[in-house]
Amino acid sequence: MRCPAVFLDRDGVIIRDVDLLVRVDQIELLPGAAAAVRRLRDARLPVVIVTNQPVVARGFVTEEEVLALEAVIEQRLRDAGAIVDGFYYCPHHPRATLAEYRLACECRKPRPGMLLRAARELALDLGASTMIGDRPSDIAAGQRAGCRTILVETGMHAAPRIESLDGPAPPATPDHAVPDLAAAVDIVLGTPAKERA
Repeated sequence: MRCPAVFLDRDGVIIRDVDLLVRVDQIELLPGAAAAVRRLRDARLPVVIVTNQPVVARGFVTEEEVLALEAVIEQRLRDAGAIVDGFYYCPHHPRATLAEYRLACECRKPRPGMLLRAARELALDLGASTMIGDRPSDIAAGQRAGCRTILVETGMHAAPRIESLDGPAPPATPDHAVPDLAAAVDIVLGTPAKERA
């Protein structure tokens, strides 16, 4: 039996987007993010983070350091009662500084590889799931995976383009656009508008 899930981009959705996250002292949970994740878990919805991490391809951090930074983020969420069920990242980039990461992979958003992998490994129903992100590439990845999509305006939502690695990208118009993760979770959980205020 497959279950619906909520996929979250990390930078600009859960934590403040600092462009190149390479140190623990740069990590700052966005206001209300932990409470929003906690509400999803209280509703028994798995929460899965899917994030492009070109800092690896550019040689700024190693994959082990990405995992260490993620562990700090997840601990801060846990400290606020919020649990993450999965973490998937793409270290690749087609113009990577480091040759071993220089490829047009299936996992880098706007491709849906991370979502597809999570669905296989965690038994998730993509058609009943939601992708929440702050960039057009997040929305495109969610659409390609068959998910409902929600754009939040707490990060790079105004980014002007999708870097397509395999020809024209699908339309990146989200099903919903909202100010922040809390408002996105209202939509996921079907919270009536009068209760959102």
